[in-house]
Amino acid sequence: MKRNKKIALVSHCILNANSKVEGLSEYGGMLKDVMNYLMDEGYGIIQMPCPEMAIYGIKRWGHVKEQFDTPHFRNVSRKLFQPILEQVQDYIKNGYEVPLLIGIDKSPSCGINETCSSKEWGGYSSNGNMAEKVEKLEMIPEKGIFMDEILKILNENEITIKCVAIDEENIENSLEYLKRFI
Repeated sequence: MKRNKKIALVSHCILNANSKVEGLSEYGGMLKDVMNYLMDEGYGIIQMPCPEMAIYGIKRWGHVKEQFDTPHFRNVSRKLFQPILEQVQDYIKNGYEVPLLIGIDKSPSCGINETCSSKEWGGYSSNGNMAEKVEKLEMIPEKGIFMDEILKILNENEITIKCVAIDEENIENSLEYLKRFI
């Protein structure tokens, strides 16, 4: 039996929704439909680390892109991706394709097409103006910080990869897009 030599990089929470901010996951456990499709297409999977878990742990609050746009978060993102980069380089060196990276839209770290943003987010949450801050949250057409750093690293290493994102509020459409994309 001939082995398919394609590898997909996937955001951590696609395989483990338990890593998400408590209450934000639109699915339980893992995104089975996405994983089943990739398996049916013969893809191997590399689960990328979750920088939010690595830095803040499971008991973290929700964040926006501006909170992660710091030298520390970017440096940690680069360090977390380094072992993944080394795997990708080794796969490519040995005749494999690594054509696909799957992120999570609306995520401040793993968004591909859009990310959660607010210039007003942050500060003490019990000062009575939290509702006003929530109203000012918006989705902007930018990548999350982790994805931004990953793509810079891949570019620095002359590795081209297609990026697609899952929108957890519309998994069916995301899966259809993924199928057309592949």
